[in-house]
Amino acid sequence: MMKKNYLAVAAIASAVLISSNANAGTTFDAVKKKGFVQCGVTTGLTGFSAPDDKGNWTGIDVDGCRAVAAAVFGDAKAVKFTPLTAKERFTALQSGEIDMLSRNTTWTLTRDSSLGISFAGVNYYDGQGFLVNKDLGVKSATELDGAAVCIQAGTTTELNLADYFRAKGMSYTPVTYDKSEETVKAFEAGRCDVLTSDQSQLYALRLKLKSPEAAGVLPEVISKEPLGPVVRQGDDAWFKVVRWSLIAQVNAEELGVTSANIDDMKKNSTDPNVKRLIGLDGIKGEGLNLDDAWAYNIVKQVGNYGEMFERNVGMDSPLKIARGLNDLWTRGGLQYGTPIR
Repeated sequence: MMKKNYLAVAAIASAVLISSNANAGTTFDAVKKKGFVQCGVTTGLTGFSAPDDKGNWTGIDVDGCRAVAAAVFGDAKAVKFTPLTAKERFTALQSGEIDMLSRNTTWTLTRDSSLGISFAGVNYYDGQGFLVNKDLGVKSATELDGAAVCIQAGTTTELNLADYFRAKGMSYTPVTYDKSEETVKAFEAGRCDVLTSDQSQLYALRLKLKSPEAAGVLPEVISKEPLGPVVRQGDDAWFKVVRWSLIAQVNAEELGVTSANIDDMKKNSTDPNVKRLIGLDGIKGEGLNLDDAWAYNIVKQVGNYGEMFERNVGMDSPLKIARGLNDLWTRGGLQYGTPIR
């Protein structure tokens, strides 16, 4: 009897998985049919995804969505944004409410293997840190024993925090909120001693304080946080479009192709790598079921990876974050463009 019950449950689970994969496999065609990409983003995080007072979205994650739209439709504006909290994001993707998630989301084994989702790459290498009021006189995270810590619920940040304090033999009181903007308000109001999140997010949240200069980020980085776009499992065609849209931007920076010079490169470059990138040679758009100019459209309308980084979170942005690990591999970073050939 137990064996029969086990087989019945296994059969049901298999049927659900097959059904889920079948539904996921329609994403590429569904996106093409409706004429735009529905992209899940944050409810507002400077540098990654945030709307201005006119509802125009900007950020590195936003540009990732626009790159996909440029690849699929030849129009980076063919995208709509769905703001999501950390708790809502995976459900929205799993249910089909959005076509892709581009919301400073960490790639982990548990997420990649148990949620029916696939990470398409890393658009930002990050790590968790701590923001404290300078008046506390704290210089290191090892001095935070007994601290009240503001944290966003439903994130890997919660788990990393628990692991760090346990390993150091320290205690803390978690003060959780659903939205990152709520954590910074609580921090400013004194409801916690320290705010923890990805370091990039801490720099963005510090800008929201009435006196940003009164708070500082401690030197410790306590985790690895590879952030990137996410899609549902079971649709290889859509997965590859999202993945290669990011790869194209990295390759473009490696080759020195920018939004400003790509037309000149298209006309005059004899470099076979450049010619393959912009669709004049090689596999072109055939392998991805896209127009031959798919990568050209991405770079022309959104820019290469370096352009995208600098204007959103780098030295051309209010955050002024150095490239660091997000620099090209040829300059000591981790960004490496898989060959387009």
